[in-house]
Amino acid sequence: MSVLDRWVNRAAEHPPPGPFRAGFWRSPLRGPWFTAMLSVALLPGITLMFLTGLASYAAYNPNLAPGNDTTPDKGLLGSWLPGWPTGPSWLYWVNQGVHVTLGLVLIPVVLAKLWSVLPKLFEWPPARSVTQLVERTSLLLLVGGAVFELVTGVMNIQYYYAWPFGFYQAHYYGAWVFIAAFVVHVSFRLRTMVSALRGRSLRVELRTPASQTTAEEPDPDHLVSSDPAPATISRRGALGMVAAGSLTLFALSVGQTIGGATRSTALLAPRGQNIGPGPTDFQVNKTAAEAGIGPADASWRLDLKGAASTSLSRAQLLALPQHTARLPIACVEGWSTGVQTWTGVRLADLAAMVGATPDTSLFVESLQRGGGFGSATLSAGQVQSSDALLALRVNGADLSIDHGFPARVIVPALPGVHNTKWVTRMTFQPGQG
Repeated sequence: MSVLDRWVNRAAEHPPPGPFRAGFWRSPLRGPWFTAMLSVALLPGITLMFLTGLASYAAYNPNLAPGNDTTPDKGLLGSWLPGWPTGPSWLYWVNQGVHVTLGLVLIPVVLAKLWSVLPKLFEWPPARSVTQLVERTSLLLLVGGAVFELVTGVMNIQYYYAWPFGFYQAHYYGAWVFIAAFVVHVSFRLRTMVSALRGRSLRVELRTPASQTTAEEPDPDHLVSSDPAPATISRRGALGMVAAGSLTLFALSVGQTIGGATRSTALLAPRGQNIGPGPTDFQVNKTAAEAGIGPADASWRLDLKGAASTSLSRAQLLALPQHTARLPIACVEGWSTGVQTWTGVRLADLAAMVGATPDTSLFVESLQRGGGFGSATLSAGQVQSSDALLALRVNGADLSIDHGFPARVIVPALPGVHNTKWVTRMTFQPGQG
């Protein structure tokens, strides 16, 4: 017997008190089947969360220009991302609505899964082999990553930044750490999950009351208590509580994405209220007062730069051919304005006015100073989209100051913060789109 084996055996014979001892965990609900049932929801849910998160990051076109990149040190973790398309117009709306709403819906499932595997987290000794050490390490990264991503994500959609680091960078890098641990964990546990699901009948469990609920058969992972207490709730009841929690979170948040009459039900969403009177009665991310924007007067000009340069007043812009497009604005926090009717000058027409070629990208600057999103770079495909506008009016009325008066960008499928408001300068840059 090696020194390591002797140390492991000696440690196993003398576990620390409390949760490190097998008799501490007595719930008869814990076991491979109950954990596997929760995994059935988490496996596709977490995969979809990661993919929609990556898509959301790609929508910022981070590889197009430094100003678009919220994670400048991403290296191989993001340099391969494709350009973001301009259609369908609801693409980012649906993507981010799914990402945020699904993240909230999965919270009860994640908490239940953590509860179901608590004995595993306190297993003693910490590892009996190199393989088990790798698995335990992935489990700690998995749990820590899940908690970090969910907590910071929820705080972000509530605009509560109680931390010293940047949300975008931390959330992005944290997602990669989490998904790496997730893949390792699934590779170790997928066969066990399938076996556990085959070992018990879901129909039977859903018909078993608490009075007849007993512990599962002993398992090699020691999730099943060696001294189970009487059940105070059935497995049907426990799964029902998780489902009810998820449905409640869905009902109290999805309205911010759907919009319309359902917006008033989004009690957990900070953008559940409407902003502005009449035709401009829809959501804004930041008001003019918050952005330090004062009332615009007749001295405002839009500076256009390309092969040539020009400066246009709002009246001159209104005298140009006008185009109307019905588009939503969707924000990274998951809320949407719903579809609004925008009227203004096509970005492609403004590009042609200053001699810009069709392969030209666009750098847009705002009167806003500070706050992180006072400028954005749009790809050539976005500039040339037939519904990409410098909007001057919305829903038949002039833009309000909170919605970007005198002029704002509106582009199909673009994240809300890149639909720049209070535009003051547009620079067409050849060869970057």
